Amino acid sequence: VMVDGSLDAEKIAGYFKGKTILITGATGFLGKILVEKILRVQPDVRRIYLLVRAMDAHSAKQRVEVTDTELFCLLKEKHGKGGFELFVEEKVVPLAGDVIFENMGLDAPRLEELAKEVDIIVNGAATTNFYERYDVALDVNVMGVKYLCQFAKKCANLKMLLHVSTAFAAGDREGLIMERPFKKGETLREGTYLDIDAELRLVGDVKKELERQDGGDKTKRERKGMKELGLERSRHFGWSNTYVFTKAMGEMLLGQLHGAIPVVILRPSIITSILRDPLPGWMQGTRTIDTIIIGYAKQNLSCFLADLDLTMDVIPGDMVANAMMVAMVAHSEEQGAEVMYHATSSLRNPAPYGVLYESGRRHFYENPRLSKDGQVIPTKEMHFFKTIASFHLYMLIKYKLPLEILHLVNLLLCGLFSQLYDDLTRKYKFVMHLVDVYGPFALFKGCFDDINLERLRLTMTKTSPEDDMFNFDPKTVDWNDYFYKIHIPGVLKYVLK
Repeated sequence: VMVDGSLDAEKIAGYFKGKTILITGATGFLGKILVEKILRVQPDVRRIYLLVRAMDAHSAKQRVEVTDTELFCLLKEKHGKGGFELFVEEKVVPLAGDVIFENMGLDAPRLEELAKEVDIIVNGAATTNFYERYDVALDVNVMGVKYLCQFAKKCANLKMLLHVSTAFAAGDREGLIMERPFKKGETLREGTYLDIDAELRLVGDVKKELERQDGGDKTKRERKGMKELGLERSRHFGWSNTYVFTKAMGEMLLGQLHGAIPVVILRPSIITSILRDPLPGWMQGTRTIDTIIIGYAKQNLSCFLADLDLTMDVIPGDMVANAMMVAMVAHSEEQGAEVMYHATSSLRNPAPYGVLYESGRRHFYENPRLSKDGQVIPTKEMHFFKTIASFHLYMLIKYKLPLEILHLVNLLLCGLFSQLYDDLTRKYKFVMHLVDVYGPFALFKGCFDDINLERLRLTMTKTSPEDDMFNFDPKTVDWNDYFYKIHIPGVLKYVLK
């Protein structure tokens, strides 16, 4: 990665002056952080278009109440309530559409107008459900990339397209994982070749087959069939779930289609709450690692599959948004470029799972949770299993065998315990499913190289305190302090409420 010259905060913020940016996925966690940051550091940005899934302009406007969250507190202070609303109305334009349609579902006049105006496209739209229906994941994570690329080629003044992927698209590997996009057809399993068109045809065929089957609830059957197909195809080619598999396909397609358009692919690892500004601890939705915190807070998770010595690769949301903005500036108008960046921490400042667990224990011992009637909920220790085999053995002895006995007793007593049996079976299946899907993350032994991003960091000069405004260096994070003081309180405040 060659970046000429040096970048400081003034240059980075200055770049966005007068620019028009189209953002997909802006109602998501990262999208909101990016929108807030651009508006805060560059009030003279020309316009930010937000493509949102909605039926019409009115419902699009309602969905784009992105600026209603506490995240925009600094901007509200600066402009005052009335001033802030006027400012947002002038700068932020919601578009009712969807990346899964050709032309993003926009009408011709709107599309033409956009194609003349847009300088930068940021594709953050994705379905992040690990166990998503295969047809839905292909539509959003793969076809969405194709349609955006087609639109990008119509943009007269386009300076760049930034695509948000995920570090875990690289697959469940051990050792150092380089910042390298996937080539056409490349898979993680020897002897297989990935043909995206063939996968799309397969989905169509399986859907027809499911429709032909008689009896039962057709919608339910299709949903289950599509979810199972997604996992089956992912694992056939060597990926652990439908989300990371289709994100890898999206990267592949982008590499094939972008032509002369400068492209940056940013692969963050697990994005966690905001570290610094505008609001430390702010977050939206549950990240993978927060399942453990929430289970621990509610005391309904007594064991989990995780090796506390392994590194969980996490990166605060504001650092990811900062890296995105700096990358846009650095690679603007680099014809035909395709650059990959890992926004990750495992190489330069690894955070072991143990840090999260210890911070959680410390937090809950010092600030115990109270039940509805004001009683202190005692903080219990949690048991972790380092291997899938040991976890399965534990679940067999502690839950599966007692369930089998309960089943027999229930039959003998003519269904007296049916309700209890069904409840416990559902809970058992839920934990087993969680482990099946999250297991590969909890036992992930890879380490993400970020030499490209480090080079980008080195082009940034520091001449004033403001130059820390775009910090994305994981070495500056004290993980103990961050989890204990910022992230865990953030999860409890914004996610558990």
